[in-house]
Amino acid sequence: MLDGSNPKQGKIWKKANLTFSFDGRTMTHDFLISPIGSHSAILGIKWLEKESPEIDWSTRQLSLPITTPETVTIAQEEEADDSPLAGIPEQYHVYAKVFGEEEFNKLPPHRHYDIGIELTEDGPLNSPLYSMTDAESVTLKEWLDAELKAGKIRPSKSSISSPVMFVPKKDGSRRLVVDYRRLNNRTKKNVYPLPRPDDLMSKLRGAKIFTKLDLQWGYNNVRVKEGNEWKTAFRTKYGLFESLVMTFGLTNAPAAFQYFMNDLFQDLLDVYVIIYLDDILIFSKDKAEHESHVHQVLQRLETAQLFCKGSKCEFHRTKVEYLGIIVSDQGFSLDRLKIQAVQEWPVPTTVKQVQSFLGFANFLRRFVANFSHMARPLHNLVKKETSWKWTEKEQAAFEGLKRAITEAPVLAHADPDKAYFLETDASGAALGSVLSQRQSDGRLHPIGFLSESFKGAEVNYDTHDKELLAIIRLLEHWRIYLEATSEPVTIFTDHRNLEYWKESRTFNRRHAQWHLLLSDFNFQIVYHPGKQSGKPDALSRRSDHADIPPDDQSMLPSSVFANLATVLPEKEIQRQIEASLHLDESLDKILTHLQDESKAPPSVKKGFKYYEMEAGLLFYQGKILVPDVGTLRKDLLRIFHDSPLAGHPGRQRTLELLSRSYYWPGIRADVYIHVDSCETCQRIKLPKTKLIPAQPLEVPSRPWQHISYDFITDLPKDGPYENVLMVVDSFTKYGLMIACSKKTKAPELVEIFLRHVWSSFGMPEKTVSDRGTVFNNKFLKALYQRLGIDPHFSSAYHPQSNGQTESLNPTLEHFLRAYASVNQNDWVKWLPMAQFAYNNAVHSSTGKSPFRALYGWEPTLTPSKIPVNVPEAEDLANTMEKQWQEIASALRQSKD
Repeated sequence: MLDGSNPKQGKIWKKANLTFSFDGRTMTHDFLISPIGSHSAILGIKWLEKESPEIDWSTRQLSLPITTPETVTIAQEEEADDSPLAGIPEQYHVYAKVFGEEEFNKLPPHRHYDIGIELTEDGPLNSPLYSMTDAESVTLKEWLDAELKAGKIRPSKSSISSPVMFVPKKDGSRRLVVDYRRLNNRTKKNVYPLPRPDDLMSKLRGAKIFTKLDLQWGYNNVRVKEGNEWKTAFRTKYGLFESLVMTFGLTNAPAAFQYFMNDLFQDLLDVYVIIYLDDILIFSKDKAEHESHVHQVLQRLETAQLFCKGSKCEFHRTKVEYLGIIVSDQGFSLDRLKIQAVQEWPVPTTVKQVQSFLGFANFLRRFVANFSHMARPLHNLVKKETSWKWTEKEQAAFEGLKRAITEAPVLAHADPDKAYFLETDASGAALGSVLSQRQSDGRLHPIGFLSESFKGAEVNYDTHDKELLAIIRLLEHWRIYLEATSEPVTIFTDHRNLEYWKESRTFNRRHAQWHLLLSDFNFQIVYHPGKQSGKPDALSRRSDHADIPPDDQSMLPSSVFANLATVLPEKEIQRQIEASLHLDESLDKILTHLQDESKAPPSVKKGFKYYEMEAGLLFYQGKILVPDVGTLRKDLLRIFHDSPLAGHPGRQRTLELLSRSYYWPGIRADVYIHVDSCETCQRIKLPKTKLIPAQPLEVPSRPWQHISYDFITDLPKDGPYENVLMVVDSFTKYGLMIACSKKTKAPELVEIFLRHVWSSFGMPEKTVSDRGTVFNNKFLKALYQRLGIDPHFSSAYHPQSNGQTESLNPTLEHFLRAYASVNQNDWVKWLPMAQFAYNNAVHSSTGKSPFRALYGWEPTLTPSKIPVNVPEAEDLANTMEKQWQEIASALRQSKD
């Protein structure tokens, strides 16, 4: 126990980390789980040591000491070094001012590279004041006093203003920032070019010795252009102020600062100095001339009142890291920046991990010679009939593919004159990305890959914030390419809400900080469904990242919920089919033939006579041929089996639904595998019972001439309903499922028939029902006689006469078990879809679906783009599709 002895009540079972409250304070501690009698918990020595409670031995009471009131400290852009000249070679100590901070509090002079802010005509420029805690207010006032004293800000009478806020830093301090988003949106962009990375690197060839200088407080050393100060105005609870120096967060700050650096070192650039914003690299061919070069650079910095962070500077090195690139006297390498994620990919240990690696590598097949041959051992390993066995052959294939990916011509060189494309994805454990540019062949070629694990609290971010954090990390990682581009960087994400994030209101400090970080980048976010993002998905789901589970967890196991398919509309899938045809190598000959069919000899034409192209789709015997690319086939299986409009039918019904419009080799086997492995179907599967064969009195000659009906009773109460009235047309087998009350009487039953049956399909000549008290009621008999309806009743001894209605009951039960909630008290809303699913499935007695038997055509589950070649029909189809979208939108809003 707590004194080290063995527990008398029982053994320790487990260890748990619990959060609880004591004396008004919330705390988290580890507890050992063990039978301890009547006590719920015991706080032991470890708790006493950590919390140090105050103990009143006379009253035997514990209390926690009062905590220190909240304090807020402002973080400087750069903290000064305790010993500024430590690590600085002696010959450079004459420039002590460059490495100190004594001169920093002086207002820099106006120069011709001061930052100007040119406004466009449209858009608001005022934002509401953000609230602050008492401690933040005190610190804000102190900061304002210090900045006013230094002359960096002054009181303002501007007609526009931006709010200020505190953004937490990792060290516990907070950075005071101005939210300039609205100002940035109305600022004309300065397209002064940042250096091209390939140009910078080309100047270093032949250099043997390097010195790297890191400027601190760079932006604050540029003045705001005279007459533009009012545009930088920021509002606080203590008044309105404007900045006299360039601040972090202004959209044109990078361009203005680069102009400053280029102007200051114009005659030295590319001779023995290269500069990217505040990163300066001095390079020379020998030590003697290198010292002279460093002296000249430091002298100019001192004259310009610019300062360096001594602890971040490196002097007289033969190898330095500059902008993430390793520069040495032997040359330079981009490997670390571009392909670290692929180089470090761990050896797969399961089939799933091999599939993940192949899914990523497959994207590069068009750039790698003999890709199929190289990857064949790995492809063979993931076949269903192959048992897992990782040998030297598989290891060689794995390493060979990694080498092929990391060597030319796989990775394209970055071209600053072309637009960049960034594909991102964030799983529960990690982020992944591919940076690409469109090359002369019209395709996107990768420039670099990145895969990183989330750290600390980031693991617990929700999906939205993880996807957003991935974008920020990747922009920062590839900053030398992506910062201040003339064309916007297109960022593909599989999280639709991020498309609108740039225009959204800032709801928390984290988002405010991220907005600030992104202000230096010109980008646009475009939604890209996850199934189209295999490359970053694979990087974010590497096996060595998978030990961190996603944070979303449920109290109940997933098996108690239906496998509800969030399906794409068929029209979207058909667009993807059209775009993916050329990616399936097995279709190359067919597509080539159809593109130039006129020149083919008759014998060749005969071999392709069942294929045709229409509206960008490939048809085989009148059905859309689905290429074996990505998850296209799986998506269609989800529509025609998993979705509520399909209703989790069996093998044959699923195959029939899918085969109405689609085909691919092996479609039957894929359907059988999908249905047999469906978790929902396994869970809701009922023991097979012998269905009662239907024995109608006679065969009707038209729809709705004869009907049968019956009640399903005693369902879980859903509002006023606990029964379902089942009505079946004996001719077409079309069924109606109508919710009703257990207390329904004969007059109310007549109203139900009038509203749901007679008003739509007319009066039947004959009906079949059981001998329930409602159906065998005198009132109903008299009404039938008056209407000329011939009622028939099945007996308990011969229920076959109403067999077709009885056989519908298991169908409804199967559907509701799949989709109703755990408590099954929301079944009424599912009845219309259950009715649709039943009527859309082929009936064994007619060979047609009840819907087609009644109306003459098959319904579609989602909007499709199969061409009809009739302009008026196309217009009508487009109108109906628009209405579909409007209804779906209205339904979503009504749910909210």
